[in-house]
Amino acid sequence: MNYHHVLYFVEEIIRRKLLFDGEGTGDERRLNTLLKSFLTWSNSRDSVEETKASYARIVAQIALCEFSATKSLRCCEMNTAEQQHYDDLYNQIEEGIVSAKKDIEATKKELQEARQIRRNKMEYDALAAIIQTQPDRKSNQEKLSLLRRELEASECECRKLEVKLEQRRKQFHLLISTIQGLQQLLTDDEAS
Repeated sequence: MNYHHVLYFVEEIIRRKLLFDGEGTGDERRLNTLLKSFLTWSNSRDSVEETKASYARIVAQIALCEFSATKSLRCCEMNTAEQQHYDDLYNQIEEGIVSAKKDIEATKKELQEARQIRRNKMEYDALAAIIQTQPDRKSNQEKLSLLRRELEASECECRKLEVKLEQRRKQFHLLISTIQGLQQLLTDDEAS
């Protein structure tokens, strides 16, 4: 709270007290009564007892005015302190809002990261399910080895069969040659 705010409150209090005193505090009336009493006391030619009594009344009125001024000052100080409290509270709320905005932004980023992680996990799970349907590498290697052995065995059997076929071909060729030779002999024997 700066000097101008304090000055404004003091001026407002003085204006209220001196101009319209409609609140019933009676400060203006007290000051007027004090002034009249002081003027009467200073101009009076009364006896010493009456002068002492007037003096005591003036001192009491001054005490009341001092009390009222002190009370007004305390109210002003209280208002200033209350205004400072509200300013501090306002600043705390502003800081809270700024902090909340930062927290919201951080939470938004965390949410985006969590969504990305979730998408990645879903893709991973889908790929893992596809991979699970496929046989594992060891099983594939074993099947491949078995197929290679079967292929080698088939190739070996095929070579044996080819050799046997070639033998049979040669034997068949020999047989045909022999049959043709025999037919020729028979034909020659019949012709002779």
